[in-house]
Amino acid sequence: MDGDTPEEVLAEFKERRFGGWGILQLTAGTGLAVYAVWAGLLMPGFRRVPLKLQVPYLPASRKQVCNVMTLLKGRSGSIADLGSGDGRIVLEAYSQGFSPAVGYELNPWLVRLAYFHAWRRGHHGNVSYLRKDLWKVSLADCKNVTVFLAPSVLPLLQEKLLAELPEDALVVSGRFPFTSWTAREVQGEGADRAWAYDIQAQRQRAVPQRPAGGSLSS
Repeated sequence: MDGDTPEEVLAEFKERRFGGWGILQLTAGTGLAVYAVWAGLLMPGFRRVPLKLQVPYLPASRKQVCNVMTLLKGRSGSIADLGSGDGRIVLEAYSQGFSPAVGYELNPWLVRLAYFHAWRRGHHGNVSYLRKDLWKVSLADCKNVTVFLAPSVLPLLQEKLLAELPEDALVVSGRFPFTSWTAREVQGEGADRAWAYDIQAQRQRAVPQRPAGGSLSS
C-alpha cells in the first residue's frame, strides 16, 4: 500500500517466502547487474588484450596511495601510472609536484571517470589520461613509474621496464612486488604494501659478474 512505512515494507519482505521461480528470478537479476558492470567497465579494455595480460580494475585505497607517494618523496619530474584506472595515483602525484603526470589506461570508461575526477579537483588540463595499451607505450622518458598490476603480469612488465626506462628511473609497485627484483624501500603492510625499485640497481644485478682474472666462458 502507498501508506506503508519503510519498516512495514521491510517486515513484509522478510516474511515473504520465495519459491524456486522467485529465487531463479532474483539470481538472474543479480547476474545481469554484475554482467552489466563487467561489460561497461572491464570488457571494453580487455577485448584488445591477450588473456594472460588482462588485469581487473581494483581501485587503490587511500592508504595505498599514501604509501606510493611516501616512496616517491624527494623525487620530481615526469610520472607515468601504468593501468591508471580511475586516475587517483596520477592526481595525487600531480598535486605533489610531479609533471607531466600521465596515466595509461585501455578502458574508455575508466579514462572518462579519471578525467571527471580531475575536473572535480580542479586539475582538468593539468593531467593526462591516455587510452593506450601500456605494452605499446614507450617509457624511454619516464623518470617515475607506478604500477598496480596482477602478479602474473609483473614478470613481463619487468622486461619492458628494464629495456626502456632511463638509468635514473624509479618504479613503485603497489599490492604485489617484482619477485626477482630487490626493493630499495618497502612501505606499508599487507594489501597496502608498496615497493620501490631503482632501475639502475636492477640492471646491475641482471648483468652476470665476471670472475676475477677470468672470463665468463668455460
